[in-house]
Amino acid sequence: MRKTILVTALAMGLGSAFIDGLAVPAALAAGPVPTAQAAQLNRFGLPDFGDLVEQVGPAVVNIAVTQKEKTRPMGEDAQGLSPDDPFYDFLRRFGVPTPGMPGQPGHGNRGPRAQRGVGSGFIVSSDGYVLTNAHVVGEGESEVTIKLIDKREFKAKVVGTDKRTDIALLKIDATGLPTVRTGDAERSRVGEWVVAVGSPFGFDNTVTAGIISAKARRLPDENYVPFIQTDVAINPGNSGGPLFNLAGEVIGINSQIYSRSGGFMGISFAIPIDVALKVKDQIVKYGRVQRGKLGVTIQGLDKELAQSFGLAEPRGALIASVEPDSAGDKAGLKPGDVVLGVDGTNVGESGDLPRIIGDKRPGTSIKLEIWREGKSRTVNATLGEMNPETLAEVPSGGGDGKRGEDAGGKLGLAGRALTTEEAAQLGVRGGLLVERVNGPAAQAGLQQGDIVLAVNNQPVTTVQAFRQMMEKVGNRFALLVQRGGTRIFVPIRTGS
Repeated sequence: MRKTILVTALAMGLGSAFIDGLAVPAALAAGPVPTAQAAQLNRFGLPDFGDLVEQVGPAVVNIAVTQKEKTRPMGEDAQGLSPDDPFYDFLRRFGVPTPGMPGQPGHGNRGPRAQRGVGSGFIVSSDGYVLTNAHVVGEGESEVTIKLIDKREFKAKVVGTDKRTDIALLKIDATGLPTVRTGDAERSRVGEWVVAVGSPFGFDNTVTAGIISAKARRLPDENYVPFIQTDVAINPGNSGGPLFNLAGEVIGINSQIYSRSGGFMGISFAIPIDVALKVKDQIVKYGRVQRGKLGVTIQGLDKELAQSFGLAEPRGALIASVEPDSAGDKAGLKPGDVVLGVDGTNVGESGDLPRIIGDKRPGTSIKLEIWREGKSRTVNATLGEMNPETLAEVPSGGGDGKRGEDAGGKLGLAGRALTTEEAAQLGVRGGLLVERVNGPAAQAGLQQGDIVLAVNNQPVTTVQAFRQMMEKVGNRFALLVQRGGTRIFVPIRTGS
């Protein structure tokens, strides 16, 4: 079975055979696109998107990128597609004459080559600003060409990109262009109809429709984007294209698909338009995106961990460690603090904190609502410049299956105190090195080699002190554990 992968919907290596001779409207009205009306129902009682697409289509563009690469690894074809790439097999099966495939010109050529890509975008200002995905324009030297629906082509300048949100801002030398209207992604509802317009596989102004399947999806390594999930058909080449609501407003930028084959399988993701516009505004004003930095490592709270800290419900971002001399350190934040809000904005889950902090500029003074020692308090902080907060996931599984002395009593843990040299090397004042685990400790995910630093925020220095703590904590508590270079809180439950 093929591994399920997240695929950015960028069509690579597609030649002109895909885009020649497409039927497009003969004329393109200059000026802003008229306000679109809500889609009407047809005689079968289903939405009719015809009027909407006619109005918004002129502001959607095709983006062609030619990027030079100096070297070509063995096993790759002349367009950058490895035989192991899912798109390679897709193109081969559909008979696409991609140069570099066996039997095609360029096969076996290992010299410098030009890599070509096809993506989508949309015009956000009549003087030529265009939004798309950062992965569409790629890295390094590239030539970007934008084609409008009336067949006019423009060389585009890459004004700026932001890899963390996958947003790029382009500029073409033109005026009086049709533009999209932007909506409010926050007000969109799961289950409502949405429409995507783009260039899948190079087919300009292709329209697909579906519904919003979920909101605020968190994807791996994506702390700054609460994705909109849809079932709209998105394929390579749709990347950077707009996602419209039925009022003809852009609420998102199509970015990724979840697939086992490289093609659409019913799950696609769009970047909310408000995230993209914030990036655009910073690029225009400052030339780059600047984000605030708090300087903490955080993790999520489940029910067990929340109860161990005295919280009635699992909410907020639990601080596992604080970077020395960071904004958080200067503000007095400590491991075990739970950030509940920033400047009056609630932190519902840990993933909210990097986005909220990242939206603020370095040097901004903020008020943090934190939970410490069973009560809420306010802490003031002045943000530094960006290094994103990382989310440390609570491990699952664990234990080496061996039986040993139950140093932790009801916990089921065997270990020894760190030597002075070990503590100094790790930069800690003391701790308990885990040698064997079973029972509740193994079930909670503790592993051989972990170092227990604290129990419910009380430092652990000796085995005897650890045993005494175990006698007092009750059936639910939290251990602060160092594993490698990461510190995490692990919730423990030893009884019902």
